[in-house]
Amino acid sequence: MAYFPLFIELEGQSVLIVGGGRMALDKAGKLMDYGPEITVIAPEICPELAELPGVELIHRAFGPGDIREEYAFVIAATDDNAVNRLIAAQCRVRRIPVNVVDTREECSFIFPSLVHRGPLSIGISTGGASPAAAVRIKSEIEAGLPASTEEILLWLASLRPSLR
Repeated sequence: MAYFPLFIELEGQSVLIVGGGRMALDKAGKLMDYGPEITVIAPEICPELAELPGVELIHRAFGPGDIREEYAFVIAATDDNAVNRLIAAQCRVRRIPVNVVDTREECSFIFPSLVHRGPLSIGISTGGASPAAAVRIKSEIEAGLPASTEEILLWLASLRPSLR
């Protein structure tokens, strides 16, 4: 099945990540440039994740009351499949988008492979068929972009008001 690409404003939006390991770090890292308010809940949190600026850390196990309506979306990144399924089920009931790392069947959205240069964001997805292919395509797109892409787009954005 193909996934519809949707770009959303995350600046100031609340996002919950349940899990404190490498997969949680990867997801948080991808989100940081987009400005959400990230909360991480996990009994153990890897040092690199704990060092990310502005991330709220809650050092404990996930509890049923942790899924709240305020979250734009939730990421289940624990190493416990039963907990990840519980998180996904609670999100579905509350109509909160959820990504369960490495379990596409439990996800209501997936993370694309991202190319990000200033205001430019390109998401690449194979619908879960081959994450490795998405990473390869990402590399090819990145190689084809001029080094000045961000500067060009910022300059064009500055011209836009006068051109309207």
